[in-house]
Amino acid sequence: MASSSRSESPPESSFTTMDEKDPTLIGAHCQYTYCNQLDFLPFRCESCRGTFCLDHRSETGHKCAKAGEWAARRRRANLATPSLGSGKSMLQVEKPCALPECKTVVGTSLSTAVHCSSCNRDYCLKHRLNENHNCKKLVPIGARPSKYGPQPDYAKIALGKLKAWGTAQKASMSQRVLPKPKPSSPAARLIAVNNLKKTAKGDVKLPPEKRVYMYVEAEAATTKSKLPSGEFYYSKDWVIGRVLDAAAKSLQVENINNQGTDEASKLRVFHVEGGRLLEFSEKVGDSVASGNRLVLLRGVGPAVPDLIEA
Repeated sequence: MASSSRSESPPESSFTTMDEKDPTLIGAHCQYTYCNQLDFLPFRCESCRGTFCLDHRSETGHKCAKAGEWAARRRRANLATPSLGSGKSMLQVEKPCALPECKTVVGTSLSTAVHCSSCNRDYCLKHRLNENHNCKKLVPIGARPSKYGPQPDYAKIALGKLKAWGTAQKASMSQRVLPKPKPSSPAARLIAVNNLKKTAKGDVKLPPEKRVYMYVEAEAATTKSKLPSGEFYYSKDWVIGRVLDAAAKSLQVENINNQGTDEASKLRVFHVEGGRLLEFSEKVGDSVASGNRLVLLRGVGPAVPDLIEA
């Protein structure tokens, strides 16, 4: 029985001391070749079962013929020993499929549970796909419930308000007096541009071939002064949004375009010769020619593309 116990639970070291309490023990000779030293407290190798002195007790010390056998036995014993808590489950993993109509128990060795990351539920293999358990109609487990039912579609509400506001603005445009292009001959326009170049202000470092000269005005609804105006030149590579910022600063018009999304307070650029609002991303050279007139308007919004008839 004792030997069986030793084979199942090998000692923690590769050698053990002989029992010094044995009254018949008179020592033993070291079995290592050329040593044969008499040792009254000899050591036994747990791999080859030989007896050795203090100097040759380890496997490397006596060049053990069965080196590593003790370690292999100990490894097998550790694998055969049940781990702490084996056979006990801290959490109950077996549960029915999350689909109410299904009676399959998942989380077992025969039926694996498949977790759906969309609705945060576990299903059997048959109902693991989203369309098989009506995933779109389920509220995800752990999601914050809405206090007042389903959340409204704020994007649609905002779009509806913008369309209604744009319609009202377009209806009121007939009462808004805006400048119209004055008919003139090509020669008169050339003379006007040459005169404009003499008085226009802008960045002196801008090369002449890059300059676009124009008249800029601010409508009465935009500022306290009635149609304050100026003559400026800007780079043809600028976008209209940059021109708007520069013109508003030069004419001392309040510009809060970057502070919010309220169209009623935003400034827009109206091209008189083109009869339309210019987009902020348009380039000056693609939309405006020298001698043209721009008007700064407030509260017209992007929903009104044409303010005067062509």
